[in-house]
Amino acid sequence: MTDELFDLEGRTALVTGGSRGIGLMVAEAYVRRGVRVYVSSRKEDACREVAERLSSFGSCVALPADVSTDDGCRSVVSDLSTHESTLDILVNNAGATWGAPLEEHDEQAWERVMALNVKGLFHLTRHALPMLRSAATPDHPARVINIGSIDGLRVPATPTYAYSASKAAVHQLTRHLAVELAPAITVNAIAPGPFESKMMAATLREHGDAIVAMAPMQRIGRPEDIAGLAIFLASRGASYLTGTVLPVDGGISIRP
Repeated sequence: MTDELFDLEGRTALVTGGSRGIGLMVAEAYVRRGVRVYVSSRKEDACREVAERLSSFGSCVALPADVSTDDGCRSVVSDLSTHESTLDILVNNAGATWGAPLEEHDEQAWERVMALNVKGLFHLTRHALPMLRSAATPDHPARVINIGSIDGLRVPATPTYAYSASKAAVHQLTRHLAVELAPAITVNAIAPGPFESKMMAATLREHGDAIVAMAPMQRIGRPEDIAGLAIFLASRGASYLTGTVLPVDGGISIRP
């Protein structure tokens, strides 16, 4: 029974920002579970390199695209439809951050972060709806998994105003879409804390010891921490779960 609950064999997934960081952790976890994974990334070479590497132990195809624009979102779904008629799992992971003092947090940086983290997530989900609905069954809804952040749950220590606001918006969009798309599609969000990634590299270099010290679990996240939650949310075991925002942060977000 347990094996059936978490079996993903033969399903399809699109993972944006899948060439590095959290997206790569999710994509690799799915490939290893027998999912046909499509990774999307703005950087074509990196996207194809990752797809080639993951294909050595499963099925992975590169779909390079810029999902910060409506045209880019429409394009990646169109490309996906040449390979698949349905989509079981959409992971909206592509994201950008920016940190600067309040006085220097200019409009261009703000718009760039919001376009990818919020607008792109919304429009990609919208364009993918026909494929998601075609995959859904009464016993196994299709899944949308949004990658938020604990910075959208509490005020971060760094001046990443656009990023934290965008991730709070991701969490609210998750709830809003969950109500709208049920029962055919569940919509949940993962709110990661600190993990090894290009986005977190500078922060961990400067403040890694302090971050570990404030985490009740006394460490930063590992790939298996994200993998386990991503597998669960895509599985039959999570078929009755929607509209949730699940922190995976070693307890950092519950600290006073």
